[in-house]
Amino acid sequence: MCGRYASTLPPQMMEELYRLLNQIELVPRYNIAPTQPVAAIWEQHGRREAHFARWGLVPGWVKDPREFPLLINARAETMVDKPAFRDALKHGRCILPASGYYEWHTNADKSKQPYYITLSDDKPLALAGLYATWMGPNGEEIDSVATITVPTNGQLSEIHDRMPLILESEAIDDWLNVRDVRATEASQLALPLADGVLKFHPVSTRVNSARDDDPGLIEPATIALSVAPVRKKKVAGGGAQMDLF
Repeated sequence: MCGRYASTLPPQMMEELYRLLNQIELVPRYNIAPTQPVAAIWEQHGRREAHFARWGLVPGWVKDPREFPLLINARAETMVDKPAFRDALKHGRCILPASGYYEWHTNADKSKQPYYITLSDDKPLALAGLYATWMGPNGEEIDSVATITVPTNGQLSEIHDRMPLILESEAIDDWLNVRDVRATEASQLALPLADGVLKFHPVSTRVNSARDDDPGLIEPATIALSVAPVRKKKVAGGGAQMDLF
């Protein structure tokens, strides 16, 4: 799953990169966590704009958001049929601009080591998402989003078995075009990036706390050999040995 990410794009750069018709006030964020407001981009009536939305999708049919589970991720394999996501897949597709995201690897001793993952060329990431607007009995409105996850590629399989759906070039336009691109067509865009497109490095476990939000969180950290990610390698005789990736 994708449960934390960073977004440090200046508003003007985001406006130009994604051809927005508006600009919202943003500050660099290095540890965005669920339930927090995030910048999301979607199209309505042919207008592509940025909005603030709560990370944790609340479908419009929910009676009380306080009693609804926190939906921060939607699995690509089931989003077409899941009641919580299927309407948003038709009418509420969005992207979340990011600089990178965090994932935790479970080590042999059950400890968890966070990694920061970015594009190899350091360009911004467009995380595919779904959004919905919940309207309360007193006229209140809540825009909310969930990011989409896909099975990981071979490069990242040593860290986790899932990764966010990251869109590139024309796929961004198709994903946001809810007028002309149907849900079934959009779901075909849900593929992991090819091996080699991403890079990653271990970071401090300070990222575990949502209270920490500073540039030091994305800096490479030195990890002890005993907690480094490991994999099993087959050896002659049917046994196995542990090998650092």
